[in-house]
Amino acid sequence: MNTTLQRSTASELYEMPSDGFRYELVKGELRRMSPSGSEHGVIVINVSLLVASYVKSKDLGICFGAETGFKITSDPDTVRAPDVAFVSRERIPESGIPKKFWPGAPDLAVEVLSPGDTYSEVDEKVIDWIDAGTRAVWVVNPKRRSVSVYRSTAEVRRLSEGDELDGGDVLPGFRCRVAEIFA
Repeated sequence: MNTTLQRSTASELYEMPSDGFRYELVKGELRRMSPSGSEHGVIVINVSLLVASYVKSKDLGICFGAETGFKITSDPDTVRAPDVAFVSRERIPESGIPKKFWPGAPDLAVEVLSPGDTYSEVDEKVIDWIDAGTRAVWVVNPKRRSVSVYRSTAEVRRLSEGDELDGGDVLPGFRCRVAEIFA
């Protein structure tokens, strides 16, 4: 669940002093995100370890943690922060990893649902990611112990605990049992 606070820009968001909360900027509206629970944190780490280990072993690119902002639209600005993200090696600037928000969408965005998340908030995030050019969005649902894989807003695969999650053309060769995410 989030609370809309005020109108803002990506630059203003980046310069905000830390107050213990996470924020996203959606179409110029600053939204404070509720702190996550411990189950959420464990699942984020599980996904992070699985994806980051694979990405590193294959030298596919870089992974980002939950505090990383991606500026996906301008005027008005939108800065989203997925729970886990991946950007392919080909998209890393020659100058290196930017110090501020990543300019553009990740190739993969992973969103782990929290108990307070509403369907409309989750749908809005998925649409924002896909519209910004994210090639795959994984929505991890701890309550249902499932993963929904979006390649577009019209193409979704729902996987249950007994299924295998694969990285498709975003993470070629990546595979894990959905149950591993919740272990």
